Amino acid sequence: MEFVQQKTDTEHIKTADNMHKGSGVEDSNISIKNASIGVLYKKRVFWLVLLVFGNVFSGAGIAYFEEIITSYVALVFFLPLLIDSGGNAGSQSATLMVRALATGDVKPNDWGKMLGREVFVALGLGLSMAAAVYLLGLYRGGYEIAMVVGLSMIAIVLIGSLIGTILPFGLHKLNLDPASASAPMITSIADISGVLIYFAIASAVLEIG
Repeated sequence: MEFVQQKTDTEHIKTADNMHKGSGVEDSNISIKNASIGVLYKKRVFWLVLLVFGNVFSGAGIAYFEEIITSYVALVFFLPLLIDSGGNAGSQSATLMVRALATGDVKPNDWGKMLGREVFVALGLGLSMAAAVYLLGLYRGGYEIAMVVGLSMIAIVLIGSLIGTILPFGLHKLNLDPASASAPMITSIADISGVLIYFAIASAVLEIG
């Protein structure tokens, strides 16, 4: 009975450690309740400051497509919705992979199989979400805007999911803890790629159409 309790406690500690790392928090081997403000600050500041600079690329992407945004203001309405969807899909995929690697359900050499499966899962999710946002696009901006947001949703969810799936394997390959594939990191990567995908599709559809 004591052995079972010790094993359970160990699993709880590992799970808590992974949750801290997955949230962009460094070392979890201290008591949050008793930690000083300075310690809590140092545990979180690195990732958040790093990602501030990473998000500059999102702003640069928006600035690059300023002309098309000015011509089609309705595009701005859908930007947060699409970007958040990509980040959510990526974080969800990463959480599943980190847990699967930690429990041994998935081995590092399974990355190809998992990535291939995720393509089909992400496409299904993207199509389902695109159907909903397409109708909203029709209402807010007409057929062309609906096409842009529908296609963008599929592409952004697909890319976000693949990033979330492959990143834990990549970190493991580099001898880093896969739990370091933190939600803030994946969200920022998905944000940058989402902005570029959205406005690239908008440029193609709206300028050619």
